[in-house]
Amino acid sequence: MKMFRDLEAKLDSFEKSERVNAINALIQGTGDAGIKMPEPKPTVNLHCHTFFSYNCYDYSPSKLAWLARQKGLTAAGIVDFDVLDGVDEFHRACFMLGLKGFAGLETRVFVPEFSDKVINSPGEPGIAYHMGVGFPTGDVDTECAVFLDKLRTIARERNESLIGRVNDYLSPVTLDYEADVLSLTPNGNATERHICLAYAKKAEEVFGNGEELADFWAEKLQMDRKELDLPDGVGLQGAIRAKTMKKGGVGYVQPDGGSYPTLRETNRFILDAGGIPTMTWLNGLTDGEQLIEEMLDVYMAAGVAAINIIPDRNFTPGVVDEKLEKLHEVIGLAKKKGLPVFVGTEMNSPGQKFCDDFESDELAPFEDTFMQGAYIGYAHSVLQRYLGVGYLSEWADENFDSVFDKNAFFAEVGRKLPVERQPRLTDLSGNDFEPGDIMNLAE
Repeated sequence: MKMFRDLEAKLDSFEKSERVNAINALIQGTGDAGIKMPEPKPTVNLHCHTFFSYNCYDYSPSKLAWLARQKGLTAAGIVDFDVLDGVDEFHRACFMLGLKGFAGLETRVFVPEFSDKVINSPGEPGIAYHMGVGFPTGDVDTECAVFLDKLRTIARERNESLIGRVNDYLSPVTLDYEADVLSLTPNGNATERHICLAYAKKAEEVFGNGEELADFWAEKLQMDRKELDLPDGVGLQGAIRAKTMKKGGVGYVQPDGGSYPTLRETNRFILDAGGIPTMTWLNGLTDGEQLIEEMLDVYMAAGVAAINIIPDRNFTPGVVDEKLEKLHEVIGLAKKKGLPVFVGTEMNSPGQKFCDDFESDELAPFEDTFMQGAYIGYAHSVLQRYLGVGYLSEWADENFDSVFDKNAFFAEVGRKLPVERQPRLTDLSGNDFEPGDIMNLAE
């Protein structure tokens, strides 16, 4: 129906009030029209980037919650680079839709113990993509806000410096950071992917969409004109990024230990903000990830309590290879050490699935592990938000003898607690309640 299509489009408006009004109207409209949402199925995506960092379809937190509920996901999670801007909006949308959800942050950190090894950031020894999962709110205290401001400052300085170098190379196609790049974002948090899109759009402004444009990009990117995906397609944007911003490109500068916060510093922020420090896994083929047991020891000593995996990077359908062997290895180690596993697809590049196929031959053996991680993340987020007794709280330490007992409790709460019953948790007061009291409210 056209009305629903129009409202769905408004879910991606940069104006928050339009998004709020649209999700309210969609929920009201489905009820009035007698449209039933599908029953949840054992499928999740806990790693969706929103337009607050970069989503290839410009999806907002509300849009992702709406789509996840429409597709019958049991749980969904958002993850944005360097910001918590979408956390509260996502929580609100999930609650209204009856969707189990939680929100996280991704950034890059320096790991001193692995300073001579590539971890999961290609070609960059000691630098790692890293996550916090299950933040109860984006409205953090002053100290945490200072850390977030630091992340924004690092990103902005890196982007402006990058644009300065790339502008020199691509002239007369040059960008103004404020006018050309930040205008593509709802809240001033730009990524390299925004910059690539901005260059593609600016080149079309300068040369039009014809032979001049093709000649320009063919020369600058040293590519066959037939492969350019003009005027601003995904292929062109990927080539701009690869040829000008990644290692070997004119805009690239090798990061060092001072380029990003340390792993420990970042984990302190995540814990203070109520999240779960989470190691991100690439595919097991880098020098660092080949030493996964040693790496896990280092990460856990620094506060890590969970692992994030992008399954699609870790297997080729129908093929048994080293990547798949490494996937089995890392999940086996996670289970041995009691680390919840959070999985999902990023939604920051076209062609990525909205959710992984847990029934595939490669992922079917891990379905229970993946679902347990989703339930733990949801339970943590809710219990931290309403009661301050999340997965890594003092209350949790005092009430469970082992991490395995704790995992079983949080997974069961996450499985049983209906979204609409969350506010009943406030019936519990103080910190003198026991796990059974929470379970009674969840059932």
